[in-house]
Amino acid sequence: MAESSETELQKLLFTTLTGNTSIMALAGGVYDRVPTDPYKGKTAYVSFGPSDVVEDGADCIFSGEHTIQLDVWSKAVGQVEAKRLVFLIYKALHEQSLTLTENALAEIRVDFRRVFADPDPLITHGIASVTARIEEL
Repeated sequence: MAESSETELQKLLFTTLTGNTSIMALAGGVYDRVPTDPYKGKTAYVSFGPSDVVEDGADCIFSGEHTIQLDVWSKAVGQVEAKRLVFLIYKALHEQSLTLTENALAEIRVDFRRVFADPDPLITHGIASVTARIEEL
């Protein structure tokens, strides 16, 4: 069964982040559906947020610009841990030579990073917005 570019990209992001020892030293996990205890003895975790695809094809080439929001949640005091995790996500993904199995990843970038106080005063929220150009084969 052919893999959609959206799901293949999410799997690539998941394996890249969970395979990064620096990220996993801080985060209890990377989740699509956040479990009851996402921290798993740590003070932060990463989750997949909203995503969208804008068609970007031309003359017999099917491609799209994919945007996925990665959310960082930290209950450590202050914003340092969330900032560190957002930066580590940036380093792991921004303009890296990552490959997909069934589709062609032309480019991957982290175009936006933000850290701010969550409405829950005990949580700091971070965002890394990932944009990928994918040619669907």
